[in-house]
Amino acid sequence: MLPDFPYARYAEMIGLRGIRVDDPDDLGSAWDQALSADRPVVFVFEAVTDPEVPPLPPHITLEQAKALAGAIAGGDRGARDIVRQSLSQKVRKFLPGR
Repeated sequence: MLPDFPYARYAEMIGLRGIRVDDPDDLGSAWDQALSADRPVVFVFEAVTDPEVPPLPPHITLEQAKALAGAIAGGDRGARDIVRQSLSQKVRKFLPGR
């Protein structure tokens, strides 16, 4: 896990172009800024995500599923939302027209 650090601001402090995106609608313009910058760019992409939605790998293994279940069973306060979102992601994968 990466530490909580203002990577985009740090890039600016050292003379690079740092870009923080916290709204999905701003992603396109962030790429435009990076590609049209007047100085070198380290595309420091900071995405603010929903902490209740776990990043599941596309092909989750049984071992990974067990680890996730163990973390949820360990008392995560958002367990219900995590399970709901995880199942929703997997179900959408198999529905026609996804």
